[in-house]
Amino acid sequence: MIPSDIIRPRSIVRLAAANKAALFRALAKKAAEQLALPEAVILDALNRREALGSTGVGGGLAMPHAPVEGLAEPFGLLARLEKPVAYEAIDGAPVDLVCLVLTPVNGGKGRIDALACIAKRLRPAEIRERIRNAAGGEDIYALLLEES
Repeated sequence: MIPSDIIRPRSIVRLAAANKAALFRALAKKAAEQLALPEAVILDALNRREALGSTGVGGGLAMPHAPVEGLAEPFGLLARLEKPVAYEAIDGAPVDLVCLVLTPVNGGKGRIDALACIAKRLRPAEIRERIRNAAGGEDIYALLLEES
């Protein structure tokens, strides 16, 4: 599995959110639009997962993820935020890059594979910085396609 299996060009967005709750609502709305699933179902899944512990992985990156009823295959959405948001990340830093990963409820190993492939690609600080500085979604998508 590679990042482009999960994140499509139209799934690279720019978002504005005042706080983590507003960010989750915006992510759920964008995902619902692309997946034709109810926004409330996605938001509930994200909130239930986040209640287990923060998905802020550090370095300004968050990777909220959850299994979602009615989803047939993994889905990813990469968002650059207009302004960083307090997120309770492991390093205490605010988040300005968010990679949402939604998986089928019975995703099994596919869920781990989806998260691992995205995390591996976004782990290097240089890649995150290039995403922050990219002109737009096409440039970001090209970064995701590059060999690591």
